[in-house]
Amino acid sequence: MFLLILIVMLSNGNSIKDGLATFADLAPKSSFLKGLHLLYGVVLVLFFLIRYFVLTFKKRGGIVFVKRFGFFVLLPLSILIVSFKAVTYSNSNEDFNFNWDSSIENTTGKSNNLFEIDGKHRGMSVFGWRKDNQESITSIVKSNIEWVAVVPFFYQEDEQTSRIRLRDSYEKWSRQDSVFLRSIKQLHERGIQVQLKPHLWMNSGWRSNISLESAADWDNWFDSYRITILHYAKMAEEAKVGLFCIGTELKTSVEIQPEKWKSLISEIKSVYKGKLTYAANWDTNLMDFPFWDQLDYIGIQAYFPLTNSKNPNLETIKKGWDTHIETLEKLNKVHKKPILFTEIGYRSEASSTIRPWEWNSFFSLLYQKKSNQTQALAYEALFQKLWMKDWFAGMYIWQWQTRSTAEGAEKSLNFSPRFKPAENVMAKWYGARVD
Repeated sequence: MFLLILIVMLSNGNSIKDGLATFADLAPKSSFLKGLHLLYGVVLVLFFLIRYFVLTFKKRGGIVFVKRFGFFVLLPLSILIVSFKAVTYSNSNEDFNFNWDSSIENTTGKSNNLFEIDGKHRGMSVFGWRKDNQESITSIVKSNIEWVAVVPFFYQEDEQTSRIRLRDSYEKWSRQDSVFLRSIKQLHERGIQVQLKPHLWMNSGWRSNISLESAADWDNWFDSYRITILHYAKMAEEAKVGLFCIGTELKTSVEIQPEKWKSLISEIKSVYKGKLTYAANWDTNLMDFPFWDQLDYIGIQAYFPLTNSKNPNLETIKKGWDTHIETLEKLNKVHKKPILFTEIGYRSEASSTIRPWEWNSFFSLLYQKKSNQTQALAYEALFQKLWMKDWFAGMYIWQWQTRSTAEGAEKSLNFSPRFKPAENVMAKWYGARVD
């Protein structure tokens, strides 16, 4: 395992010292140790299998070897593959005929810029940036997307880690920073506006549940967060993005450190001159949030539960919005700020409106039913219920992967609407101005 990590690090242009440091960082982690033991077990089983068949060939001859190899390896493997393909085929098949409307697509190559007319963020969280993004941007424009959330990630180990991983220096842009800056420039050249939305990512746990033992630990954590977010605020100003998100789903920090956040917002405003938001999770106490008054938008990660059953019809999903809309309207009335869904998404899966925040696993297609229909209806209900509201500033759909393919979408249960009917539903609403 050590040699494997070292080889990967060296192939990516890192030094032996970096490889040693990476291994030292990984070694104490429980997930790494579990993976290491699993890998060891697989290698051990393979070793004994190979040894068994080598001895069989030597002692019993080729005919016995072929028979045993076929019975003990090829037959079970064939049954496993056929069963897997049968189950995934059954679960990915659905009786849903959707008439794709190509007439609503934007084929001009440049954004319609309807935002300047009605102030709605026709947004998408986009991943997979590379050196040349022209083809990817053309596909984004085609679906009438006018705003893109560019999402840099920064890291800490888990919910108990008292310091975010910092770089050695923030005095110049890193290679990753340069990729984002170049991508933002290419988006701007095509008339697409940008929200820069840095995300804290953890190896385990969720950023909303950070739990530290002492005030000193919290101060240490916030100091590292401040350094990181001010770096991205400078990037936002450098790139002249239209919106900067100062934080995403950091519930416990906001509750424990509201004054630090208020001070940080003042610092950000001295660096970045554009619009600001914060992405609060939908189940946060949104009404008593401590610093909406300092921001331009009330940002919500809007994974509201909408139904109690699978394969809901349109009216059932629409009805599921009623209580949430009442809360949102009160929130707008109290704080007098437009409400922006900094994230919202539905999987192409039959139960996606029950717990929209849940992710699929690698084996989801073995036990979950694909439903492009449920995903498309969820978006149709969302637009019908909220898009025309004066207080609703728009949304950023989760998520669009530039490297995804139409073939992959056929068996995909994930959030991406790309190459699925939901993409055309979104394009229809995004392509029309709101009067």
